[in-house]
Amino acid sequence: MYITSREKAIIELIIKTSGKHTALSIASSLNVSARTIQRDLKAVEKIVSEFELKLTRNINQGLAIEGKNEQIFRLIQHLTSSEPIDQPPQEKKLRLLIAILEEDLYKTQVLASYLGISTATLSAYLDELAEWLSVFQVQLTRKRGVGVELHGSEANKRRALAHFFLQYFHEELIEKLFLLEKGKLGEERFLHYFEPDNFFQVNSIVQTVFSGAPARFADSGYLEVVLHVSISLQRTLKQLFVDQNDTLPEKEVIVEYGLMQQITSKLEQKFDCSFSEGDILYLARILKGTKLSGAEAFPYDSILLAQMIKNVIKSVSEQLHVDLTRDFSLFQGLLAHMEPSIFRMKQNMESYNPLKEEIMRKYPVLFMAVKKSLEEEFTDIDQFSDDEIAFIVLHFGSALVMQEENLSIKALVICPTGIGTSKMLKSRLKKEAAEIDVIEIKSMKEISEGADLKEYDLILSTVRLPFINAEYILVNPLLSDENILTLKNYLQNNIESLTKGKEYQPEEGFKQAEQRNLSLSAMLEEVRDIQESIESLVHNFRFYRMDGGESQEQILKKMLGNAEGDNLLTNAEDVLQSLREREQKGGLGIPETNMALFHARSKNVHKLIFQIAHLPEPCMVKGMDGRDVILKNLLLMLAPFELSRREQEILSLISTNIIETEEAILIFSSANEDMIYKKLESIFTEYLQSHFKINQ
Repeated sequence: MYITSREKAIIELIIKTSGKHTALSIASSLNVSARTIQRDLKAVEKIVSEFELKLTRNINQGLAIEGKNEQIFRLIQHLTSSEPIDQPPQEKKLRLLIAILEEDLYKTQVLASYLGISTATLSAYLDELAEWLSVFQVQLTRKRGVGVELHGSEANKRRALAHFFLQYFHEELIEKLFLLEKGKLGEERFLHYFEPDNFFQVNSIVQTVFSGAPARFADSGYLEVVLHVSISLQRTLKQLFVDQNDTLPEKEVIVEYGLMQQITSKLEQKFDCSFSEGDILYLARILKGTKLSGAEAFPYDSILLAQMIKNVIKSVSEQLHVDLTRDFSLFQGLLAHMEPSIFRMKQNMESYNPLKEEIMRKYPVLFMAVKKSLEEEFTDIDQFSDDEIAFIVLHFGSALVMQEENLSIKALVICPTGIGTSKMLKSRLKKEAAEIDVIEIKSMKEISEGADLKEYDLILSTVRLPFINAEYILVNPLLSDENILTLKNYLQNNIESLTKGKEYQPEEGFKQAEQRNLSLSAMLEEVRDIQESIESLVHNFRFYRMDGGESQEQILKKMLGNAEGDNLLTNAEDVLQSLREREQKGGLGIPETNMALFHARSKNVHKLIFQIAHLPEPCMVKGMDGRDVILKNLLLMLAPFELSRREQEILSLISTNIIETEEAILIFSSANEDMIYKKLESIFTEYLQSHFKINQ
């Protein structure tokens, strides 16, 4: 069965949008006339009929493909495996890029013949590719009688190819990864480049190595790592290696280097190949700039960055006349996002945000406010790209929407993009669909690992899920107006099935009382968490005046030994090793002060600990900005490996307050125990007053 790329796109759009597309909206999406779409719909009718399906047209509901789920699934399978007889331009450009990356030299006639296009079209494609590649410091040259040539480092060529895949085939990559994990992809090369078995092995090894890592990837970060490792494997198998001089020194990516060494070592055994030192360092650099997710990724000790983010939140709040300064979820999300983000920008690593255009269109004022605040605060960054700003806008957008929450049906959101959109989508749902009571978010990986979908009344996904045996609604990650209408229609048309098996509660008072009880229970738990965290820090605070002649290591040993004697931790030597490892990752000295914050999270630490040691003789330590700091006051912050949200918030409160004002810096570096203790009390008192509206 022959199918054109436009026919394939039309079918995919109709399936994706659950029957909400019209000929006009499809024409707008594909940049063609409505008359052209009307002609193509006749061919689409014939195609779907071969799968015992029917294309229906409804004035209110739009276009829909109706029939048994198994047949729709068969149609999706066919679309996934079939090659359109007319490839879209972007796919031909991908084939062109892959071809010139794999051969040193290509004659233009050979390339035109290979792609099935004229030399004039090839010339236009080469012009576009040359401009696009220049961003990655890769030069495309054409010489009469010689051919087409690429000039650039292997590292830059890999970056260019990976970014092309992410920019133009992002959704296809997510879909292929999902199909691969289900064992449904087949044996044919996909996207004209990846061998399914190679991709499968890379995915499996990356999952294994990172399953024990302390921080989790956002789904987009995970996809990025799998993509770069897969490209590196295929280039390595062709004996193309990254030059070590084109990467970062190992000392700047110690942790990431160790993880990538594990991955490449397993791949070497599997494929009988050898990765160069440059290859491993290149992948470590990619990993260091990868987006993470979850509270465990929250770097509560990043004092300088934390203060700058607080300033950004304050600035945006002032511009929009709304107070977001007490929104810890926003602060935490930005801090977890910004550390790898800043690394990417300083390393001139490209960032791709598939929702950039839509974010800029839907939130222009917020975008401008965030851009202005970032540029004023992060003066050492030459320029924030629109892609990066759009990521940050999502965090603010989520916080702003969350202020207008309304709650009542249990929904599951499957959000494989993993770039902060899941929170935004959840917030938008709460605002636009007050009927939905509980909203949970799961990634593609969690679904493929066998999550129980029967416990949800409603399932929403931002991408097709061909192997899910349940009804779901496909939505845009930012929940378009069309999606909201679809959702409202679904809720209205399925009241009976949604309320089946649930007790009807006619009296509103009973419902409100039940919600108050739940709310009270949750609040009491939070209050206990806050109380225990503050009591632990206040009760366990110690100030030491050390004797002369003791080294930094000896001082830490003494402090840890005393903490072990107070039953605050066990195995002091193991905790000391954690502190050493943290120091290796980066400087601990606080710039423009005489303080350094030594910190670690360890399973051997049982309570939150904040203590200070004053050194009679100063010593030199590496600062957080890479410069040397003269150390006179050693600050020790220790925490259990597992931290609740409130514990993280309290620790963050201390670390950011240390340098919040000139007065705070003077107090914490004063060696005056009474003054420091009173400052801690003041910090906690102010926090409690602002959170619980307690009058002085």
